[in-house]
Amino acid sequence: MKSFSQLPLSIAMQKNLKKLSYFTMTPVQEVSIGPILEGNDVLAQAKTGSGKTAAFGIGLLQNLNVQRFRIQALVLCPTRELAEQVSEELRKIARFEHNIKIIKITGGLPLYKQEHSLSHQAHIVVGTPGRVLKLLERGSLSLREVRTLVLDEADRMLDMGFIDQIRDIISFAPVKRQTLCFSATFPDDVKKLSRSIQRNPLELAVDKEHDSSVIAQHFYHAANREKGKALLALLSQFRPENVIVFCNTKEVCRKVNRELSEGGLHSLTLNGDLEQKERTEVLIRFANGSSNVLVATDVAARGLDIKSLGAVINYDVPFDRETYIHRIGRTGRAGEEGLALSLVVPGEEFRLDDMNPVFEETPEIGESEKAFPDPPMITLSINGGRKNKISAGDVLGALTCEGGLSGDEVGKIDRQDYLTFVAVKRAVAAKALDLLERGQVKGRRFKAIIND
Repeated sequence: MKSFSQLPLSIAMQKNLKKLSYFTMTPVQEVSIGPILEGNDVLAQAKTGSGKTAAFGIGLLQNLNVQRFRIQALVLCPTRELAEQVSEELRKIARFEHNIKIIKITGGLPLYKQEHSLSHQAHIVVGTPGRVLKLLERGSLSLREVRTLVLDEADRMLDMGFIDQIRDIISFAPVKRQTLCFSATFPDDVKKLSRSIQRNPLELAVDKEHDSSVIAQHFYHAANREKGKALLALLSQFRPENVIVFCNTKEVCRKVNRELSEGGLHSLTLNGDLEQKERTEVLIRFANGSSNVLVATDVAARGLDIKSLGAVINYDVPFDRETYIHRIGRTGRAGEEGLALSLVVPGEEFRLDDMNPVFEETPEIGESEKAFPDPPMITLSINGGRKNKISAGDVLGALTCEGGLSGDEVGKIDRQDYLTFVAVKRAVAAKALDLLERGQVKGRRFKAIIND
């Protein structure tokens, strides 16, 4: 693998990449960053978790004219969660240069606040198609000076029915621009879209399939009425540290979540019925170790990026191969070994015909065996965040002050505009709550509650 130092990047960018521990490029970064820096259109295919965000992020940020305070790049994502992750990743890479402004625009948030942010201009906008188009039509967002347009996870956006909105958005952008299209799969509709919006794109395909030596794939027959029991048995046998259980509908999600709770497991569910605030909290609690099991639909979990995921379980077999590839690609990232388990109702084997699955016997769950340990962490929420000028260091200091917690008892700290979530070891949750309620954060008193 090649080093980032071999790329024609500024000294400041190189230093920042080293701080971020970006030393060697992933395959998709190796083949795409050079062409992006040269201004070429790119149609890149690579599996989930291959480093696509850094690939286009490094390119568009290096080519940015920071002195020109106008929107020069637009990144479209299929979901709010992915837009959040992409914007955060771009902000990290953008630290090589002061005053680069990146705005995230998605649904579920007040329109007037986003219009206010846009009125002060920015360099990069990351957003979902629906909200971006609405702001364009209201005249609050201008793409007149956009030099780079990125479609991230293009196949998912088309699957979700965003094709017309994408075309309408592109009509607001200059004809002369760079267009980058990244996708885990290349179905015909993605290729058709590419032909209509890109100019002689370089078609790059790397790491398209998931190597079975990296992701172990196991298949089990289970009748519909036995799937809950089979799920508990698989968790009992494999005991992954954390797992996403995929269902095809939100109704099944709720059913599975109930079955897991009745089985003594701590689980969370992510489906389309949740409001944005609830979705954000669920994702934070799963990512910080406050829950081991996340039950989700494909649309709801789109964009979820857990750097180390023990396993993926297909409670329901997906309807197509592309969705299966997306699901299992969430485990076995960055060279780690992954695990994918699938429950297949007899008669549904045809959905896996081109995968040649070998079915195994479903393990039995022992009467005295607990399928899963309690999550190691628990999440506390504080009613103050970025807008209150609270930093992660302020929260850590409040918890580790004299007589407080040790540093290794405090986990991930996630700040929102007016909320901060902090993970602490489950055994010290009550003490942590007392410290926050009786003490001060940045010289002020804030309310805190335990989310469990």
